Amino acid sequence: MKIKEIRDMSAQDLSARKHELREESFHLRIQQQSGQLEKPSQLRAIRREIARLETVLSEKTKAASAKAK
Repeated sequence: MKIKEIRDMSAQDLSARKHELREESFHLRIQQQSGQLEKPSQLRAIRREIARLETVLSEKTKAASAKAK
């Protein structure tokens, strides 16, 4: 998912997507431990997308708190 697409999402959508990715990451780590993971690079991609989501969420939170003042 591109950063532009992420920035266009609402805070609730971002939180839901982050939750989905964390679950997927958990399942992939279990597969990796059992030796069944076919694409190890998928874990890295998910970690990076979670980081992007968290960055945009924090930006939106800061913007909302600055707007309230």
